[in-house]
Amino acid sequence: MALGQQSSRPHGAVNLDNWQTAPQLQWSFQHIEDLFPTAVISRGTGPVAELPSRFESVGELSVPQFDGTVLTVAETMAATETDGWMVSRHGRVVAEEYHSGMDAGTRHLLMSVSKSLVGVVAGGLAAEGALDLDRPLTTYVPALGASGYAGAVVRHLLDMRSGIHFSEDYLDPRAEVRVLEQAIGWAPRQHPQVPRTMYDYLLTLEQKAPHGGPFEYRSSETDVLGWVCEAAGGIRMPELMSRTLWSALGAENDARIAVDSVGSGMYDGGICATLRDLARFGTMLAQDGASLSGQQVVPGSWIADTFRGDPDSRDAFAASPTETLMPGGMYRNQFWLPYPDRDVLLCLGIHGQMLYVNVATGVVAVKLSSWPEPQHAWKLFATLRAFDAVSSHLAQVSDGDAAIAVR
Repeated sequence: MALGQQSSRPHGAVNLDNWQTAPQLQWSFQHIEDLFPTAVISRGTGPVAELPSRFESVGELSVPQFDGTVLTVAETMAATETDGWMVSRHGRVVAEEYHSGMDAGTRHLLMSVSKSLVGVVAGGLAAEGALDLDRPLTTYVPALGASGYAGAVVRHLLDMRSGIHFSEDYLDPRAEVRVLEQAIGWAPRQHPQVPRTMYDYLLTLEQKAPHGGPFEYRSSETDVLGWVCEAAGGIRMPELMSRTLWSALGAENDARIAVDSVGSGMYDGGICATLRDLARFGTMLAQDGASLSGQQVVPGSWIADTFRGDPDSRDAFAASPTETLMPGGMYRNQFWLPYPDRDVLLCLGIHGQMLYVNVATGVVAVKLSSWPEPQHAWKLFATLRAFDAVSSHLAQVSDGDAAIAVR
């Protein structure tokens, strides 16, 4: 289907100028394959890891808000442009809803939740001995020696602690994050000198500070990490992610990743997957790296390292010029850890994408959305509070109970 063609599109023509804006984005996030070139991340030929269901009334749980108001979980989902949401505990689905034309077989754009999938691929390569996290990036991609990434090591990418200059201001069309979209074909080219591939653009980035300093959220870190993983693994990312992650999860559906004109993936935000398969990914994280079928996808030591971090990880996070709004939290291995005293892990993407993993309670929650704005603090933290409330409640209920007594 050609970009801009109107067939069955509810809001008229969708094009490079408007696909990420309301009202078009609600449709486009569920139809990336119709808009841009993509590559298949195959689920392989193995059996599907079952997600049994026993639905419970978690939607009626009360969620106090920061402003003193109280919403139910269902009201929170309705107030935050939710396309689909799910909660499971120990691999059993207790809530699952779809809206906005989405259903269980719909692949939805994950935006920066994609980063966490790439982080797990890096963890798998490290476990195989193919990737050394303390080695310079130039060990794997010599061309980076002529860029601002010269001297950085793989660990700097995983924790977003390089010294590279890269603005993540989504509302500034001149910010590097938006110019990157021009290079891969996700936005109209504003200047003839903008490179025409992702890798060529990454080579233009400059260093502004010593590598290994404070955390700063930069999508370019994941894109360079994806490049390094391809070089270390010896194959392109769609095949690599299929081998090391997606086929091992027992996924029900293939995932897809948007690619540029030469087939390089949009590692920082271009993966599309179903809600249920994202729940399978989250369950693997909650089970020390083991899939629902018991296959070890990534070592438990990698999951433990993600929660533990380095001795200075929280200090680096606190010193960040990025507004994190997560006091005492940290960022590790391409995951957000919002609390200093709870083993809760988040995968986050703009416009309202979230994967929530609470190891202590075994609760995994997923929300895929179409917020009109890239970032919205109330919507983000209202969702987090809702999932915390569900997690806390489920932890107090025996797995043998037929239903939850709603407070």
